[in-house]
Amino acid sequence: MIPTRDPMDESTTAWALAGRAGDAEAVEHFVRALHRDVLRYVAHLCADPQAVDDLAQDTFLRALGSLHRFEGRSSARAWLLSIARRAVIDSYRHSAARPRLHDATDWQLAVERAQPCGLPGFDDGVALADLLAALPEERREAFVLTQLLGLPYREAAALTGCPVGTVRSRVARARATLIDLLTAADEQCPRPAVVAA
Repeated sequence: MIPTRDPMDESTTAWALAGRAGDAEAVEHFVRALHRDVLRYVAHLCADPQAVDDLAQDTFLRALGSLHRFEGRSSARAWLLSIARRAVIDSYRHSAARPRLHDATDWQLAVERAQPCGLPGFDDGVALADLLAALPEERREAFVLTQLLGLPYREAAALTGCPVGTVRSRVARARATLIDLLTAADEQCPRPAVVAA
């Protein structure tokens, strides 16, 4: 069976190729179409929620700077997410080389205060982030790429540098772990019975 390409991937790849040829409007379409995917991917890879926007911007700056070298051998989304992955890795390296100091005595309280609250779906997002954080890094990355960002297994395998079967296995194991975690959470906090009036 020949895998079918996602129409969105075909569009973004066409825009990237047109942008490579100098079409400014195609570049704008390319950035708008993939901005959310880059933000989500970077957010799941990055340990610092405050750095997500900067890393996404860095990703697009790198991509636009090397757009002239994009040849369309993979989808533009897979190409861009590989750049995002390198941007996150580079930020880790930079942070390790130059640790930031903070004058707050209680760093956990400072982090909690910096997080947005009261937003619709915020609690669900925190719960999902906590569940994903419980996964081993390789499984989490495979799950985010394929299940949250919708990247085909073949492209996720190329992006992570491992065989397609390994990506499938990691996703299956991630799903099983997430189901076990949700089941355990439900058992610890049973939902109250609804009483009809």
